[in-house]
Amino acid sequence: MPKNKNKQQNKSQPNKKRFSVEEGETISACLERMKQAGYQPIRRIEKPIFQENQAGVEPVSQEIIFDAIKIKSEH
Repeated sequence: MPKNKNKQQNKSQPNKKRFSVEEGETISACLERMKQAGYQPIRRIEKPIFQENQAGVEPVSQEIIFDAIKIKSEH
């Protein structure tokens, strides 16, 4: 019986997906793309991108990633 219970719990968990803000794309455009795909953001992650030069290492940009879950349909 515990095995059936675990299967039911796995089905009720929402699908998760990650969306990255692409080069030349705004955050708003990424959020709209997520909405079109049927997902809503639950967490925002920012990762710095570094470049090594003669003076050392310096940040040159950042990567923005959204963790998202599938929007539950009302039907």
